[in-house]
Amino acid sequence: MLMKSYWSRLLSLVLVLVIGLIGCSGSLDSLTGDYRQDTLAVVNTLRQAIELPQGSPEQAALQTEARQKINDFSARYQRNSAVASLSSFTTMRTALNSLAGHYSSYPNRPVPEKLKKRLDAEFKKVEASLKRGA
Repeated sequence: MLMKSYWSRLLSLVLVLVIGLIGCSGSLDSLTGDYRQDTLAVVNTLRQAIELPQGSPEQAALQTEARQKINDFSARYQRNSAVASLSSFTTMRTALNSLAGHYSSYPNRPVPEKLKKRLDAEFKKVEASLKRGA
C-alpha cells in the first residue's frame, strides 16, 4: 500500500513538472522584442506573402508564415501600453486585421487587388510613422 502511494505521488510530480516545463517554455515566436524591428520584419513578410503570384510553390509556406507573424505580433504588442498609442501600431493593427480576415474567410483565394493596394498604403504609413518615431 505504501509503495503504491509512493509511485502514485511520484508519477503525479513528474506529470506536473513536465506540464509546467512545457507551459513555461514560452512562445517560440520569431520576434525580437524591439517594436521597430519587429514591425518592419512583419511588414516585409506580409508584403512578400501578398505579392506572391497565385499557384506559386512557396505560396502555402509564405501564407503560413504570414499568419504566424500576425499572431506573434498581436500577442506580443496588443497589451503593451508603450506602443498601443503609437500611430504606427494602430495602422499596423488595421492592416493585420484586414489580412487575417481575408486569410480566415478565403484561405484558398488570392488577396484581391483592392485589398493589396490598401495594405500597401497602410504599410507605407507604418514605415513613415516608424521613421518619425510614432
